[in-house]
Amino acid sequence: QVQVEESGGGLVQAGGSLRLSCAASASIFSINAMAWFRQAPGKQRELVAVSTSGGSTNYADSVKGRFTISRDNAKNTVYLQMNSLKREDTAVYYCNAVVAFTDYWGKGTLVTVSS
Repeated sequence: QVQVEESGGGLVQAGGSLRLSCAASASIFSINAMAWFRQAPGKQRELVAVSTSGGSTNYADSVKGRFTISRDNAKNTVYLQMNSLKREDTAVYYCNAVVAFTDYWGKGTLVTVSS
């Protein structure tokens, strides 16, 4: 069973920054992709950013230019650097790891952006 654990959420003012971290307990060689999703109150979970084992990244239009996903393969960890945060970024952020083509999810970390 692969464990996925997020950290780094919290309360931040609009315009501020936060960095989320996600560690997966799996060999980097078996991780196909790691991604961040988020779910705001009353809304569906949505993809925020993804990083594949091939090195490609992709972002939701709403965060392009503000968020950056990066990976530390030595630590089996993915980061989400969030800059210029807006109130609408408030959500629970979930890490997803695709390991041997199976999805694993973390429990989520809350990000609250205040005005």
